[in-house]
Amino acid sequence: MDELANLASTIGHRFTNNVQSTLANMSPEKWIRLIIIAGAYMLLRPYVIKLGARSQMKVHEQEAAEAVPALSPNDLRGQVAIPEDSSDSEDEEGGARTSGAQADWGKKARRRQRHMIKRLLEVEEKRLEESKEEEEDKDIEEFLIKA
Repeated sequence: MDELANLASTIGHRFTNNVQSTLANMSPEKWIRLIIIAGAYMLLRPYVIKLGARSQMKVHEQEAAEAVPALSPNDLRGQVAIPEDSSDSEDEEGGARTSGAQADWGKKARRRQRHMIKRLLEVEEKRLEESKEEEEDKDIEEFLIKA
Protein backbone atom coordinates (compact mmCIF):
# COMPACT_ATOMS: atom_id res chain seq x y z
CA MET A 1 0.00 0.00 0.00
CA ASP A 2 2.91 2.33 0.79
CA GLU A 3 4.40 1.60 -2.62
CA LEU A 4 1.20 2.71 -4.34
CA ALA A 5 1.12 5.94 -2.32
CA ASN A 6 4.80 6.62 -3.14
CA LEU A 7 4.13 6.01 -6.84
CA ALA A 8 1.17 8.42 -6.85
CA SER A 9 3.12 11.15 -5.09
CA THR A 10 6.09 10.71 -7.47
CA ILE A 11 3.82 11.02 -10.53
CA GLY A 12 2.16 14.14 -9.09
CA HIS A 13 5.50 15.75 -8.24
CA ARG A 14 6.95 15.06 -11.72
CA PHE A 15 3.81 16.38 -13.44
CA THR A 16 3.83 19.69 -11.56
CA ASN A 17 7.58 20.18 -12.13
CA ASN A 18 7.28 19.46 -15.88
CA VAL A 19 4.32 21.81 -16.34
CA GLN A 20 6.01 24.62 -14.41
CA SER A 21 9.26 24.32 -16.37
CA THR A 22 7.40 24.18 -19.70
CA LEU A 23 5.37 27.31 -18.96
CA ALA A 24 8.42 29.16 -17.65
CA ASN A 25 10.43 28.46 -20.82
CA MET A 26 7.69 29.43 -23.32
CA SER A 27 8.64 32.13 -25.80
CA PRO A 28 6.06 34.33 -27.59
CA GLU A 29 6.45 32.23 -30.76
CA LYS A 30 5.60 29.04 -28.85
CA TRP A 31 2.55 30.72 -27.24
CA ILE A 32 1.28 31.85 -30.66
CA ARG A 33 1.86 28.36 -32.09
CA LEU A 34 -0.02 26.80 -29.14
CA ILE A 35 -2.97 29.20 -29.54
CA ILE A 36 -3.15 28.57 -33.32
CA ILE A 37 -3.12 24.79 -32.83
CA ALA A 38 -5.78 24.90 -30.11
CA GLY A 39 -7.99 27.32 -32.13
CA ALA A 40 -7.72 25.25 -35.29
CA TYR A 41 -8.64 22.12 -33.33
CA MET A 42 -11.71 23.81 -31.83
CA LEU A 43 -12.83 25.18 -35.22
CA LEU A 44 -12.27 22.04 -37.28
CA ARG A 45 -13.36 19.39 -34.76
CA PRO A 46 -17.15 19.57 -35.49
CA TYR A 47 -16.56 19.25 -39.24
CA VAL A 48 -14.23 16.30 -38.81
CA ILE A 49 -16.79 14.59 -36.57
CA LYS A 50 -19.57 15.13 -39.15
CA LEU A 51 -17.35 13.79 -41.91
CA GLY A 52 -16.54 10.72 -39.84
CA ALA A 53 -20.23 10.18 -39.05
CA ARG A 54 -21.14 10.34 -42.76
CA SER A 55 -18.46 7.88 -43.76
CA GLN A 56 -19.43 5.53 -40.93
CA MET A 57 -23.11 5.74 -41.95
CA LYS A 58 -22.21 4.82 -45.52
CA VAL A 59 -20.22 1.82 -44.31
CA HIS A 60 -23.11 0.68 -42.09
CA GLU A 61 -25.61 1.06 -44.95
CA GLN A 62 -23.39 -0.97 -47.27
CA GLU A 63 -23.00 -3.71 -44.66
CA ALA A 64 -26.74 -3.77 -44.05
CA ALA A 65 -27.48 -3.94 -47.79
CA GLU A 66 -25.04 -6.82 -48.22
CA ALA A 67 -26.25 -8.71 -45.14
CA VAL A 68 -30.00 -8.63 -45.86
CA PRO A 69 -31.20 -9.90 -49.21
CA ALA A 70 -33.93 -7.82 -50.80
CA LEU A 71 -37.14 -9.68 -49.91
CA SER A 72 -40.58 -8.32 -50.28
CA PRO A 73 -43.53 -9.45 -48.17
CA ASN A 74 -44.96 -11.14 -51.26
CA ASP A 75 -41.89 -13.38 -51.46
CA LEU A 76 -42.63 -14.69 -47.98
CA ARG A 77 -46.35 -15.18 -48.50
CA GLY A 78 -47.33 -18.78 -47.99
CA GLN A 79 -43.92 -19.77 -46.61
CA VAL A 80 -44.48 -18.64 -43.03
CA ALA A 81 -47.26 -20.21 -40.99
CA ILE A 82 -49.30 -17.59 -39.16
CA PRO A 83 -51.16 -18.89 -36.09
CA GLU A 84 -54.86 -18.19 -35.99
CA ASP A 85 -56.03 -15.50 -33.61
CA SER A 86 -58.04 -17.37 -31.00
CA SER A 87 -59.10 -14.24 -29.13
CA ASP A 88 -62.26 -13.98 -31.20
CA SER A 89 -65.29 -16.13 -30.29
CA GLU A 90 -66.22 -16.73 -33.94
CA ASP A 91 -63.10 -18.79 -34.56
CA GLU A 92 -63.81 -20.97 -31.54
CA GLU A 93 -67.40 -21.57 -32.59
CA GLY A 94 -66.54 -22.16 -36.24
CA GLY A 95 -68.33 -18.97 -37.20
CA ALA A 96 -67.86 -16.81 -40.25
CA ARG A 97 -65.06 -18.25 -42.40
CA THR A 98 -64.16 -17.09 -45.84
CA SER A 99 -62.10 -18.74 -48.55
CA GLY A 100 -58.68 -20.34 -48.07
CA ALA A 101 -57.06 -17.06 -49.08
CA GLN A 102 -57.60 -15.91 -45.52
CA ALA A 103 -54.42 -17.71 -44.46
CA ASP A 104 -52.42 -15.34 -46.66
CA TRP A 105 -53.67 -12.28 -44.81
CA GLY A 106 -51.96 -10.55 -41.94
CA LYS A 107 -53.29 -10.70 -38.41
CA LYS A 108 -54.80 -7.21 -38.52
CA ALA A 109 -56.44 -7.87 -41.89
CA ARG A 110 -58.07 -11.06 -40.58
CA ARG A 111 -59.28 -9.18 -37.51
CA ARG A 112 -60.73 -6.38 -39.66
CA GLN A 113 -62.43 -8.95 -41.87
CA ARG A 114 -64.03 -10.67 -38.85
CA HIS A 115 -65.25 -7.34 -37.47
CA MET A 116 -66.66 -6.36 -40.85
CA ILE A 117 -68.53 -9.67 -41.08
CA LYS A 118 -69.85 -9.15 -37.54
CA ARG A 119 -71.12 -5.70 -38.48
CA LEU A 120 -72.77 -7.00 -41.63
CA LEU A 121 -74.48 -9.76 -39.66
CA GLU A 122 -75.67 -7.27 -37.03
CA VAL A 123 -77.09 -4.98 -39.71
CA GLU A 124 -78.85 -7.94 -41.36
CA GLU A 125 -80.31 -9.06 -38.01
CA LYS A 126 -81.58 -5.54 -37.32
CA ARG A 127 -83.17 -5.42 -40.75
CA LEU A 128 -84.87 -8.79 -40.17
CA GLU A 129 -86.13 -7.68 -36.75
CA GLU A 130 -87.56 -4.49 -38.27
CA SER A 131 -89.24 -6.45 -41.05
CA LYS A 132 -90.73 -8.86 -38.49
CA GLU A 133 -92.02 -5.91 -36.47
CA GLU A 134 -93.56 -4.42 -39.61
CA GLU A 135 -95.25 -7.76 -40.44
CA GLU A 136 -96.60 -7.99 -36.89
CA ASP A 137 -97.88 -4.43 -37.22
CA LYS A 138 -99.61 -5.37 -40.48
CA ASP A 139 -101.19 -8.43 -38.83
CA ILE A 140 -102.44 -6.30 -35.98
CA GLU A 141 -103.79 -3.73 -38.46
CA GLU A 142 -105.71 -6.51 -40.26
CA PHE A 143 -107.36 -7.57 -37.03
CA LEU A 144 -108.14 -3.97 -36.12
CA ILE A 145 -109.59 -3.17 -39.55
CA LYS A 146 -111.76 -6.30 -39.59
CA ALA A 147 -113.09 -5.66 -36.17
